[in-house]
Amino acid sequence: MLQPGQKAPLFTLPDQDGKEFSLASQAGKKVVLYFYPKDNTSGCTKEAQQFQQLSQQFNDKNAVIVGISKDSIQSHRNFADKYRLQFTLLADTDKTVIEMYGVWQEKKLYGKPFMGVVRTTYVIDENGYITNVYEKVKADGHAEQVLCQL
Repeated sequence: MLQPGQKAPLFTLPDQDGKEFSLASQAGKKVVLYFYPKDNTSGCTKEAQQFQQLSQQFNDKNAVIVGISKDSIQSHRNFADKYRLQFTLLADTDKTVIEMYGVWQEKKLYGKPFMGVVRTTYVIDENGYITNVYEKVKADGHAEQVLCQL
């Protein structure tokens, strides 16, 4: 897991439209980089909808919202369309960035261990440094928590 004060690892991934998104291209803006397990699941949907509801307030604070999961570009497109999400969703199908940011971890379901994305948010400042890390996030209310900390 990366820590506040560290330089955020740079990456480029395709977004829900198949366009390349580069973290380096966001220099001069704050980036709210949130990792989530899966499109169209209850917790991930709630989290995305709350980020969308507050998106103008994030924008007013010079912050862009970026969600990352291992779902495909098409899955992200369908998710964004279904819930009218206007922010960037990135497809990390081979888990390169997910692993780079340390969010691919062992989880348990009914006592049985498995590997998966642990819901985590990184806030990156205008110079590319991590300022906040939210680990094992509870989806409901998280967007507001991040906004308040900005």
